[in-house]
Formats: sequence, structure tokens, C-alpha cells
Amino acid sequence: MIDEFAKQYLHSELRRFREVMIWKLDGLGEYDIRRPLTATGTNLLGLVKHLSLWESRYFGEVFHRPFREPLPRWDDVEARGTDMWATEHEPREEIVGRYQRVWAHSDATITALDIDSPGHVPWWPRPEVMLFNVLVHMLTETSRHAGHADLLREQLDGSTGTAADYASQQRDADFREVQHAEIERAAIAAATKSDHDLTP
Repeated sequence: MIDEFAKQYLHSELRRFREVMIWKLDGLGEYDIRRPLTATGTNLLGLVKHLSLWESRYFGEVFHRPFREPLPRWDDVEARGTDMWATEHEPREEIVGRYQRVWAHSDATITALDIDSPGHVPWWPRPEVMLFNVLVHMLTETSRHAGHADLLREQLDGSTGTAADYASQQRDADFREVQHAEIERAAIAAATKSDHDLTP
């Protein structure tokens, strides 16, 4: 009984964070969903593309249930890193649509298998796994990238939140400026105090 509860709970949380990833694109133009917002080039649409590729692998080939659409293999050295951004020839609808088809494929795998069903992850140091391990891993990976997406979206238009129903109302620029200044003041004060405490 606990096994079925654990499987349902992990699966439910995975579904929730998948939706967050798509929601983070809502209301943004092509440039904003693709533009690099960190020094390493992290961007919103690239995160969705990345998750679709890896989820298709984890709930596909790991359990001998390959996703039917062509995607680069995990050991394709030339394709490494291309899953983190979208070219101008890859429409948003194509990437989002593929992610949603991956969900359907993954959901079928999760539903069909027991939580202790064996799988093989050739890119892991200990490749023999169970569905439980993969569910936990993909939930962790998806929630981690949902956090990245939240920060990226905040940089773009100030909105935050994990779902449309719980979205934080955007504060006005004056409020944000005051809050930012207060946090900066506290950081400087703590650093100054720390430096003073270290002085003999």
C-alpha cells in the first residue's frame, strides 16, 4: 500500500512541476523565452527543451520503452549542450508540444510499472535502478529547473510563483527598489561586522 501511495505522490508532484515549466512561458515573446539570462546562457525555452529530452530518456530507454520520436542519444558527444537552448528554427509550439507528448509517454510508463520495477541508467555510476529512483530523480530535476525558471521570469518582468493560482502580484517599482536597498544595506552591514570581528 505504501508503495502505491509513494508512486502516486511522486507522480502527482512531477505533473505539477511540469505544468509550472510551461506556465513560465505564458505571456512572453519569442526573444524573452529564448534569450540567455545567465553567464552560461540559461533561458526559459531551453529549460523546457532540456527537460523534455531527459524525461524521455529516463522514462523511455531506461525501462526499455523508448520514446517514438527521434531525439539525440545520451552519448552523442556532438549534441551535448544543444538541449539547453532553442535555435531560431525550433518553434515554441514544437518544443512545448514535444514536452507534452513526453509527459504522456512517461505517464504511461509510470502507470504500467510497479515502483520497484527494474531499469538501467547507463550514464549513472550505479546503473541498476528502480522506477522509484527515476521518479525521485525526475521530480528533483524538474523542480530544480522550475526554480531556475522562476528566477529567470522574475528577471524578465518581476513575476514570481509556482502556478497561476498562486502567482505573486507584481509589486510596483518603488516597492522593489526600497526592498532591494534594504537587503543590500543588511548585506553590507553583515560584511562590515564580519570584517571587524576578524580584526585583531
